[in-house]
Amino acid sequence: MFPPVPTSRRALPAVREEADAHPAPPSGGPAAERTGAGAPAPARGRDAFFDNAKYLAIVLVAMGHAWEPLTDGSRAAEALYMTVYAFHMPAFIIISGYFSRSFDMRKDRLQRLITGVAVPYLLFETAYTFFARWANHDPKMPISLLDPWFLTWFLVALFIWRLTTPLWKIVRWPVPLALAIAVAASVSPEIGDDLDLQRVLQFLPFFVLGLNLKPEHFAWVRRRAVRIAAVPAFAAAVAVAYWAAPRMTSAWFYHRDSAQELGTTWWAGAVMSLALFGCSLVLTACFYSWVPTRRTWFTALGAGTLYGYLLHGFLAKGSRFWGWFDDYAWLHTPLGEIAVTAIAGVVVTALCTPPVRKVFRFAMEPTMAWAFRKDPEDARRTAAGRNGPEAGAPAAKADRADRESRAAAQR
Repeated sequence: MFPPVPTSRRALPAVREEADAHPAPPSGGPAAERTGAGAPAPARGRDAFFDNAKYLAIVLVAMGHAWEPLTDGSRAAEALYMTVYAFHMPAFIIISGYFSRSFDMRKDRLQRLITGVAVPYLLFETAYTFFARWANHDPKMPISLLDPWFLTWFLVALFIWRLTTPLWKIVRWPVPLALAIAVAASVSPEIGDDLDLQRVLQFLPFFVLGLNLKPEHFAWVRRRAVRIAAVPAFAAAVAVAYWAAPRMTSAWFYHRDSAQELGTTWWAGAVMSLALFGCSLVLTACFYSWVPTRRTWFTALGAGTLYGYLLHGFLAKGSRFWGWFDDYAWLHTPLGEIAVTAIAGVVVTALCTPPVRKVFRFAMEPTMAWAFRKDPEDARRTAAGRNGPEAGAPAAKADRADRESRAAAQR
């Protein structure tokens, strides 16, 4: 683990409450403030660093998808592709784990897990299938909720990881145990494709690591020495990727297949799993070291990264279905590759903006109050509050005691 940050430096503020059940907590809700222009502003207590990191990570995700068709004819594109794929999802997943630290089986948190993860999965898995039927002229493509398609695997993984959070809080060595599970999965081809369990298990150590990180760990990677060291580290990673591009498959970075399915031996798979975990941690730390801690023009967009993540998938897949990279040869030139990179960044940025979030909030953040049974205790507390301060005092006292107990448990 990282050494503690020196006491002379100001640590990042602790998270006061868990994020919503996805990596991009919504803004603009009841707890959010609004600016004079009417755009949602981050809620009180939000840390600009994490919103900045989520936005920059989702931009890299979109760029990586845009680079994929270019990798066959460009060794440089393949090297950049492999370098980015080594850390962009781990960086995203670690933050997801960090904001899951206070998750438990409390009713409201389970409801948010369903409305913020399970429901979007069902809707987008179905929408992607109908889109593929239309765009790829494949009317027989089945709707299979057990076989996540393209980007929806992350929602399945996040749902499972969140549910297992209480277990990781009670084991003595959570990260080594999660890493052992990931290695075992990487050499077990019999796991199959249901629910993309290979990815769920192989990416698990990053989520568990996030659960065990503290604010001072993020402050440590923001030190000037780390920022400086990140420059040669990234340069070395790109150089190694350039060397490895014609010698290995980038499928290792997807973590969706076992070693045997990638045509190698089980022991090589175990070694690669551990090596890639170490490389991903180093590059993720380098990435975090460069993320601004102050508010920037894109800080507010960090609250909409799930929107950008899921919505850009239609364009990413559509570009393949419609043969854009085959029909326009100039896209495979250096200038075309730069243009593709810029377009991907602009598109995913636009998809994280408040107007887009407002349109698609019904699918990403449905309230669904009709679907959940009302808690009689909540009703009694509400009624007590309406009957006056004295009648509401016992309920308020119980609420205060409950909050204090949870805060003590977190400490």
